[in-house]
Amino acid sequence: MLDRNAAPVDSKTRRVLLRAIPLSLVAAIAALLLFAWMAEEVLESGTLHFDDNVRASVHQYASPSLTVFMRGITLLGSMEVLLPAVLIVLTFLLVRGKRYEAIVLSVTMAGGVILNIVLKLSFHRARPDPFFNLAVPASYAFPSGHALLALCFYGVMARILSDSVKSREYRWIVWIGAVCLIGLIGLSRIYLGVHHASDVLAEYAAAIVWISAVTMIVRRREER
Repeated sequence: MLDRNAAPVDSKTRRVLLRAIPLSLVAAIAALLLFAWMAEEVLESGTLHFDDNVRASVHQYASPSLTVFMRGITLLGSMEVLLPAVLIVLTFLLVRGKRYEAIVLSVTMAGGVILNIVLKLSFHRARPDPFFNLAVPASYAFPSGHALLALCFYGVMARILSDSVKSREYRWIVWIGAVCLIGLIGLSRIYLGVHHASDVLAEYAAAIVWISAVTMIVRRREER
């Protein structure tokens, strides 16, 4: 991401950006195909065997301590946590003069919320029966909003943090941490029984499509 007040992009950086754009496009196309395939399978009840097997496999490791951990992890993908976090980060970015990064975060999260609502209303998939006496969430199951919004927020945060340092090792740590957290949030939804595995995987695919689109737009502007 680039501050509007930064110096023009040199020729070497421009070549790197231009090579990166097709990677985002490939990721978007692959994720879109995955989502389309899973959506068709869900509509035709083709994922039931897969979902039941994953649900049973994950639940066999249930324990009181793991349940407490998973309930804490799942909160990190909820709007109760993400909304204040987004507002805090936006305030920090604007105070530091990072207006461009603030816009990217705002667009990514706002688009993610809208995409999640549209997809849920489009498929109307019922929730599975939750474990651990949890209440059934009011929204539809497919796809998982926690997975999408977690990938949008923590993915953008990882990009902002990794872009702010020169250390390759630190960048790896940031991205590995973000991937692990996003994965755990999705796993927590399956563990708690409030989502099928296909709900989570489909929303990850949808999030990748959306983030890839935002990434390509941002890189086009950086290249200019």
